[in-house]
Amino acid sequence: SGQHRVPRGAARLLAPVGDPQKVICVGLNYHDHCQEQAAKVPREPLIFSKFPSAIAGPFDDIVHPQDTSELDWEVELAAVIGKRGRHIEESVALEHVLGFTVANDVSARDWQMRRNGRQWLLGKTFDTFCPLGPAIVTREAVPDVHNLWIRCSVNGQRMQDSNTQHLIFGVPALVAWVSRFVTLVPGDVLLTGTPAGVGVFRKPPVFLKPGDEVQCEIEELGAICNRVV
Repeated sequence: SGQHRVPRGAARLLAPVGDPQKVICVGLNYHDHCQEQAAKVPREPLIFSKFPSAIAGPFDDIVHPQDTSELDWEVELAAVIGKRGRHIEESVALEHVLGFTVANDVSARDWQMRRNGRQWLLGKTFDTFCPLGPAIVTREAVPDVHNLWIRCSVNGQRMQDSNTQHLIFGVPALVAWVSRFVTLVPGDVLLTGTPAGVGVFRKPPVFLKPGDEVQCEIEELGAICNRVV
């Protein structure tokens, strides 16, 4: 009817998935991201996770932990599972995806790369380290999820600028692979990896500090913008 609308400025958008059972992430999944760190292209998907407590809204603040001096950004395409499945065939894997959204896989590089036995979990899962949104765009509304530009800017300066066509493992392959190990359930969030341009591999490295503003944007899906505090 158009009579029950709330002005955008009068509402706080929450993450479109607030408390999923699983937040599954993929590392080294863009060819250009492998190239920027002189890493070999993985032969199998590299899987890690975040805790659901890391999720933040699309315009919420990112809290800079006192425990890190190497806070970094990673714009990512996120797939949201809509249909339960285990041992899903790649040919039908997209049928298990409800839709897509934008994510920022915020990372404390010192904890990811040097501390905690080089296990990635702690460096990836501080509170607010997974801004998500602004909405779930249904699978049917995205013409080709493997041909979308994907970008990240910090304080208005473009840092990442790529296309999902550079994914090493596409969404169907990732859904099928992960389902070999765990049952995927509606609401699970799958972050598919980040392209080149992260701060840690710049020369010299660039890291986020309080007061910075990070915008992550994907074609057809919209943008999220988060201030570091």
